[in-house]
Amino acid sequence: MASSTRSVIGRRADIVVTTDPAGVARVVLDRPARRNALTAAMWGELARIFAELRVTDEARVIVLAGAGDHFCAGADISEFGEARTGTAAAHAYERDVDACAAAIASSPKPTIAAIRGFCLGGGCGLAMACDFRLADRTARFGIPAARLGIVYGVPDSRNLLMLVGLANAKRILFTAQRFDAVEAARIGFVDEVVDAALEEATHAFAATLVGNAPLSIAGAKLILTALANGEVGERSAEIEAAVERSNESQDYREGVQAFLEKRKPRFTGT
Repeated sequence: MASSTRSVIGRRADIVVTTDPAGVARVVLDRPARRNALTAAMWGELARIFAELRVTDEARVIVLAGAGDHFCAGADISEFGEARTGTAAAHAYERDVDACAAAIASSPKPTIAAIRGFCLGGGCGLAMACDFRLADRTARFGIPAARLGIVYGVPDSRNLLMLVGLANAKRILFTAQRFDAVEAARIGFVDEVVDAALEEATHAFAATLVGNAPLSIAGAKLILTALANGEVGERSAEIEAAVERSNESQDYREGVQAFLEKRKPRFTGT
């Protein structure tokens, strides 16, 4: 099993973080009795964890998953009476939710959501903030904002629009209906429906990413995100620096040498 060589590097606010020698970090929401619904504290802690992992050398790829039978049933609605009471409290709560999604999306490292069972509301937001989404056939998706009388936030709505297009985004948000993994793949919400064990399939995909040059991946992610958000001009200096860093890296020299020697490259991210 991929998890047999993992070591726990932290447990905070019902979130467990592990890593393995290959460089795959696994961030697991650990409230299985509540279908991994996120408390207010978990939103903030998850953002901090992803901010730390972006500068951790031991992590080359980050997998986000849920403990037990579900990915994430969204925000813990039982807290809403306190955490979202009043305009100021609601705005503060939404800021934490948006900051969490931003921390995931802005990571220079590839991120993968491994989805089984419920992926609802804020859970969809977490999954959409990742670069890739793999789901098994138990996965069920939905965004119930219209049934709760709340408006799904701009960052999550933008991610939804980019994944599934305008018509499907409207249908998901207006109807608040759930859909299964096959439908999610059909409309582009998930990248792949996995018939094998989800953890093993996710780890195999992560291993493919680990085998490639981290600086190249980070640069590609930066450019693609800037293109998608119409930010190429304002991020041109950042893009130029990323390209230059890659061109001057040891990994670039290693990649060329490995090609000439017809062997697998050994990238270090330097």
